[in-house]
Amino acid sequence: MARPLAPLALTMGEPGGVGAEIAIKAWNALRGQGLSFFLIDDPLRLEAMGAPVARLSSPLDAVSHFPSALPVLPLPQRVEARFGEAAPRSAEAVTASIEKAVDAALCGEASAVVTNPIHKAALQAAGFDFPGHTEYLAALTEKARMPGGRRRGPVMMLAATDLRTVPLTVHIPLRDVPMALTVDVIVEKALVVAEALTWDFGVAAPRLAIAGLNPHAGEGGAIGSEERDVIVPAVARLRAEHAIDATGPLPADTMFHAAARARYDAALCMYHDQALIPIKTLAFFDAVNVTLGLPIIRTSPDHGTALDIAGKGIADPSSLIAALHLAADLAARRLRS
Repeated sequence: MARPLAPLALTMGEPGGVGAEIAIKAWNALRGQGLSFFLIDDPLRLEAMGAPVARLSSPLDAVSHFPSALPVLPLPQRVEARFGEAAPRSAEAVTASIEKAVDAALCGEASAVVTNPIHKAALQAAGFDFPGHTEYLAALTEKARMPGGRRRGPVMMLAATDLRTVPLTVHIPLRDVPMALTVDVIVEKALVVAEALTWDFGVAAPRLAIAGLNPHAGEGGAIGSEERDVIVPAVARLRAEHAIDATGPLPADTMFHAAARARYDAALCMYHDQALIPIKTLAFFDAVNVTLGLPIIRTSPDHGTALDIAGKGIADPSSLIAALHLAADLAARRLRS
């Protein structure tokens, strides 16, 4: 008999944003579907929003409470926040929620971590020393062993039904991208992606499409040398040394129409917006942010804190619900492997 799946750990995110609202809406949508999660938050603020709350002493109790109440693992501090405002005073609670979720996943009390959006500037104003969630989760799990000897990331992937994109550089200025791209960076991240596609997504023989950096993929050096000097050697190494079905560099402007998408399992892009614009255009409400190369499973909605609509009751929980479903699917696959 298969072991039961532990509940998912959902973090609070920026309390001035839509995290609590979409968490409550996701609970309402999922409580009859056999999927359970617990939210790490201040129960009092959730009750003030009208949610029936079950205060947990153990994350594993979430499964029994989930059909009738939103299971909440209480934070040690009250969360005082105003909707529409991201304030540094909330930083301690925000990071505590993430740390508790990671701890639960590492000790087996949660099957995966799903993170609500954070506000990076507010956290950094309070001394948070990471560019974003991805890098912070990598630091929190640095000492944990990777499953099956797999390669360590972190690598960000945006996943939707018929498109997966990976930005090879993430939260850095565009002007710094060319210097950050090296043959080793491309190869190492591509190998993490290929392993994840096989072991977590069930793709037996992953096909990777590698984008160019410059218009027209550099046109043989006429519009930039990065393709010739960095991307072409990286693709050659992936094919020759690692037997990876990698193609590129490809002009980014022709990679994302339907016929092109059918030719690969993941598109590796050179910078943040090159990866996120196509997937948010094609699947804004359904795409999920997945962090590859961690010893735990982590997913997240692909949108931000949405401060402009926080507290108005109009936030769409679709991306969070998709993130919860994908986290559960990935956790079940790891449990079977």
